[in-house]
Amino acid sequence: MRASTLLVVAAVLTLVGAAAARETRPELSVILAERPAPTLAAYRLFTDARAQSPAAGVTAYDLAEPLFSDGAIKRRFVFLPPGAHAQYRDEGAFDFPVGTVLVKTFAFPADQRAPAENIRVIETRLLVRKKDGWRADAYVWSAAGDEARLLVAGGEVQIATINARGAAQRFTYAIPNRNQCKGCHAIDGEITPIGPSAGHMKLANATAPSTLELWRDAGLVKGAPGENARTVLTGTDARARAYLDINCAHCHNPRGPANTSGLDLRADQSDPHLWGLRKRPIAAGRGAADLAFAIEPGHPDRSILLHRMESNDPGVMMPELGRSIVDEDGVALVRRWISEMDADGRPRQN
Repeated sequence: MRASTLLVVAAVLTLVGAAAARETRPELSVILAERPAPTLAAYRLFTDARAQSPAAGVTAYDLAEPLFSDGAIKRRFVFLPPGAHAQYRDEGAFDFPVGTVLVKTFAFPADQRAPAENIRVIETRLLVRKKDGWRADAYVWSAAGDEARLLVAGGEVQIATINARGAAQRFTYAIPNRNQCKGCHAIDGEITPIGPSAGHMKLANATAPSTLELWRDAGLVKGAPGENARTVLTGTDARARAYLDINCAHCHNPRGPANTSGLDLRADQSDPHLWGLRKRPIAAGRGAADLAFAIEPGHPDRSILLHRMESNDPGVMMPELGRSIVDEDGVALVRRWISEMDADGRPRQN
């Protein structure tokens, strides 16, 4: 083979390799575009979106205490522009660079006792860090599961599944519109992430590293502590506070959408009255159900907080967005927490 021919072949192989690399790496021009792409595939975040196989530069991660969303299975991913990193913060979401994409896919198995089988993917939500802040976009999967398209106005999907207790469940799963995203993802009125923050990403079990440790070691976040990068949840009190933090505190904090309630359900809030202990409601109504306190220690059935968690009434239920059914495990945890609480809000000594 002539040298000129070899050069041509090498050039072709180089172009093919470059094209393949482009196909398996996120497309920054689409991420930074003024308008969201009409399809999820345009972002090139996955080599196989249906199988949720991340592209080069996209990292899968998880949270030890996830937000309840009707029992959906969630797959989380983060993309940071090449060479960029997030900056650690002790409080609130990390400071992410422009071009970051936080990805969360929601899916339901036919039987939640076999969560890896017969999975129906419903939607993939993106939080995209633009120059002027975060933008929230939802991409809804086709019934065949072969394409996810942008849905700005929100929508509903009928879900049929078997829950973890073996009972058949049918309910309407709500896909939020862009304005509804602010109902949870808002601090001082601006959209912000919830999960990627020190409080949530430090949570771990006794043997596995925390997500914060994994991100720190991978160079995804800078400034994170070398020590105290893991919080192991032990005891009902710690687990209940962590549950309320991820499920409720994004609204119930001094800068959140529900700040007028006077409740601060962040796990690091040390004043028991602010997280509900013998705290009277700001406004009485159906939500309060003639109960006197958000939390009456030792009496879960006389506590407004639990009453609203147990309800599916749109005028009573909490959270008011993001769920259609009751989180039975969460209710059981909070019920046990309040039952074991002494008059000062501390766990009773056994």
